Amino acid sequence: MAAKAAGGGRWEVVKKGRRPGAGGSGRSGGGDRRALGEANGVWKYDLTPPIQTTSTLYERGFERILKRQNKEQVPPPAVEPKKPGNKKQTKKVATLTNQNQKQSRFRSLEEALKALDIAALQKELDKSQSVFCGNPSVWLKDLASYLNYKLQAPLSEPTLSQHTHDYPYSLVSRELRGIIRGLLAKAAGSLELFFDHCLFTMLQELDKTPGESLHGYRICIQAVLQDRPKIVTMNLGKFLELLRSHQSRPAKCLTIMWAMGQAGFTNLPEGLKVWLGIMLPVLGIKSLSPFAIAYLDRLLLMHPNLTKGFGMIGPKDFFPLLDFAYMPNNSLTPSLQEQLCQLYPRLKVLAFGAKPESTLHTYFPSFLSRATPSCPPEMKKELLSSLTECLTVDPLSASVWRQLYPKHLSQSRQPAVGAPAQVVGADSQEDAEVFAGNHSVLQAYQPGAAKEGQWQQSGGRRL
Repeated sequence: MAAKAAGGGRWEVVKKGRRPGAGGSGRSGGGDRRALGEANGVWKYDLTPPIQTTSTLYERGFERILKRQNKEQVPPPAVEPKKPGNKKQTKKVATLTNQNQKQSRFRSLEEALKALDIAALQKELDKSQSVFCGNPSVWLKDLASYLNYKLQAPLSEPTLSQHTHDYPYSLVSRELRGIIRGLLAKAAGSLELFFDHCLFTMLQELDKTPGESLHGYRICIQAVLQDRPKIVTMNLGKFLELLRSHQSRPAKCLTIMWAMGQAGFTNLPEGLKVWLGIMLPVLGIKSLSPFAIAYLDRLLLMHPNLTKGFGMIGPKDFFPLLDFAYMPNNSLTPSLQEQLCQLYPRLKVLAFGAKPESTLHTYFPSFLSRATPSCPPEMKKELLSSLTECLTVDPLSASVWRQLYPKHLSQSRQPAVGAPAQVVGADSQEDAEVFAGNHSVLQAYQPGAAKEGQWQQSGGRRL
């Protein structure tokens, strides 16, 4: 137990049976008792006031720190150490700030191109070719990276629809074009990989906020596809899969479609391949349909001589376009459907090709199957006109009709009623009379329930 000393104002630990005053003796065991008291949880508190810190020590200590900081020219250290997460966040903010400053460096792409140092670019390319003399793909990547870094201008929407079809390559000077084309010629064997690199880098930049403006990569893509459009058209399946994999990201899809479309502006057949292989499969998707139809419109305007595109569109591709153009309540908006209807006559010319007299019979069955009594008026008008053209231009169309007639009685009534002789031609007048006679018998039956045996027994003749 503890007892208070009489004279010293201090507490001591004494053993049982000892006098309270005995603890005040000057034996050497006092230190042990104090240690024992501390071990038993009894702490001694020194009530003497602490030594006051002089202002001189305080000022001297901080004077040294301030002098050191001024000498090294660094900001004062933070009071609390930064956590690793805060460091990453600080770096991210700094990166975004740098990107914003870099993007706002030029007010327009024209200004950025004028400020581009062609000599410095050539020096960098020469250095790349010297260091990586056996790796031309590195030269091309250095070209694209350099251009994209230097040409930081305001961002554009993915399809560049407000510009001409050859923008931004149209702004490139003759000297810069010469450098680009010269390097592409030296690295001709690596152009396919280079195109993929530019495209995939653009898609990666779209994941960043805010990301780069991508003008340099677009210029390189256009330069490559002007002379090598087959880089795209020979790999349409691969790029269609890429497009579908980003279907939930419209900006990426439109970027892919823009890049693919650059293959068609100098070559109509290649452009039709791109449109049929990449854009027709996504026609009807709300976010992608406007660009798909706008591209087709621009492509056909740039190539008014449609003969170069004969043989590119077959029945498999043509009839989905017919349905999109004329069927009501489909996935196209009314304005897009009207725009496609205006393009339809030229698509029809491309589909029928250079020798319609030998190809139209392949279109006849699909025209006939759509010509139902419930067909919309505008579509019915187009179908009857096309059926008439098939029967008058291609002699084999009449033979196809004979084979399909029993299975398509209701549809066959549409073109035959009125002027059968004009429909099938003078050489098939007998067939026309047979069609007319069979239709008169058909009136006694429901169009959906009439069968070949029924109307033959009632007077119908087999063709």
